[in-house]
Amino acid sequence: MDLKLKNKTALVTGSTAGIGYAIAKSLANEGVNVYINGRSQTKVDEVVKKLIAETGNENVKGIAADFTNTAQIAALIEQLPEVDILINNVGIFEPKEFSAISDEDWFKFYEVNVLSGIRLSRAYFDKMISKNWGRIVFISSESAYQIPTEMIHYGMTKTAQIAVARGLAELTTNTGVTVNTVLPGPTMSEGVGDFVQALADGQGLTTAEIEKDFFANVRGTSLLKRFITTDEIANLVTYVASPLSAATNGATLRADGGVIKTAF
Repeated sequence: MDLKLKNKTALVTGSTAGIGYAIAKSLANEGVNVYINGRSQTKVDEVVKKLIAETGNENVKGIAADFTNTAQIAALIEQLPEVDILINNVGIFEPKEFSAISDEDWFKFYEVNVLSGIRLSRAYFDKMISKNWGRIVFISSESAYQIPTEMIHYGMTKTAQIAVARGLAELTTNTGVTVNTVLPGPTMSEGVGDFVQALADGQGLTTAEIEKDFFANVRGTSLLKRFITTDEIANLVTYVASPLSAATNGATLRADGGVIKTAF
């Protein structure tokens, strides 16, 4: 299927690994001019070369920026003043008991996971409206609906992303701009893979045994009963970023493997 994305320009934040990398690769395969992002310029440069080699798309570039640093964010926007597609993917997570989550933790999670998307959307949204075309996609999580007790601060930020996206979508009335949220379920990203491997090593089990136990006892409502691949998330995001998804706006779209136990 031709997603009609060739020569569009996209920025994918937090895209040197995991879901962000898979999204950047999928968009590059569709002929998009992709800008990837990470905190380290060295890492960004390495990933740019890797993506070009894997996709054959020479129009992959990178911009390093730490989303806790407003000066670096301003520099990113100055370097890339306009995009057709904004994928707000950058995010952090950390299991922590509620009583141990400090004010600093709450602010840090909010700044990286929520304000990153707000700041970039503020920079690009009006330009999309004036062009009468654009796509903004927030990568949230099933944790936005089912707040994990082991990281309430993370769940809070994922819920906030949905609210921001829906509010922005209300401002797109009668235009070619859409704003949506995608909710991945438990996904085998680089960080999750490392975490699962560490658990397996610590308990003397295989990663397959850890995965089976996780979906039996931690995410028992999963219909998929396995970790989702990053490519499976990227497939949905790439469609949502395309002109073919024009009728999808202000939506919260699940790629959660059926973890959220409701049809609505």
